[in-house]
Amino acid sequence: MAWLGPEEWQAVALSLRVALVATAASLPLGLFTAYALARWRFPGREILNGLVHLPLILPPVVTGYLLLLTLGPTAPIGAVLESLGLGVAFRWTGAALAAAVMAFPLMVRAIRLSIEAVDPKLEQAAATLGASRMRVYFTVTLPLTLPGIVAGAVLAFAKAMGEFGATITFVSNIPGQTRTLPSAIYAFLQVPGGEASALRLVAVSVFVAMAALALSEWLARRAARRVQGA
Repeated sequence: MAWLGPEEWQAVALSLRVALVATAASLPLGLFTAYALARWRFPGREILNGLVHLPLILPPVVTGYLLLLTLGPTAPIGAVLESLGLGVAFRWTGAALAAAVMAFPLMVRAIRLSIEAVDPKLEQAAATLGASRMRVYFTVTLPLTLPGIVAGAVLAFAKAMGEFGATITFVSNIPGQTRTLPSAIYAFLQVPGGEASALRLVAVSVFVAMAALALSEWLARRAARRVQGA
């Protein structure tokens, strides 16, 4: 990407870093939450489902503001984190957190639908043969839901790459620290002569999105063939 300037390349690299960290960090919790919503019945299940999908309904700016109220430098929790050197507001880690929160519902929904498509009788058959619940999950449920997990992870990555409202509200738009690709496009459009830089970053965004979708399709087909072969 030699045709990108230093500031543009910095925004692209930061966005990739934020999206990868957001996706990897939220995947274990996403798997657990999706399984709980798909297979368990417990008090407060509908409340949990509502909370998981809340970022999809709320304006992204509201989500970012709620994160700022909770984890900002002057907030009770945020002040404690700052004193421990673990503060996330106005840092790239905060951008990853905001992106993960916004992408989490898409990840959970894709994985949950995949789990619900698995015939519970297969899991019951494995359990009757003496397999523990954990072993049933890792040997039966997880392999069968792998295409859905891949789809959920790619959706989360794409959403994290494009997240703007919650990120700019929670971590601002600091060049070299929190200026992700969408924030950089916005910043370039605010200054005279910045349209060319913004257009180059738009092209990068389209390329990354298409590459992620292509990779998702390839991984999903490969996982499906493996499951059918098993």
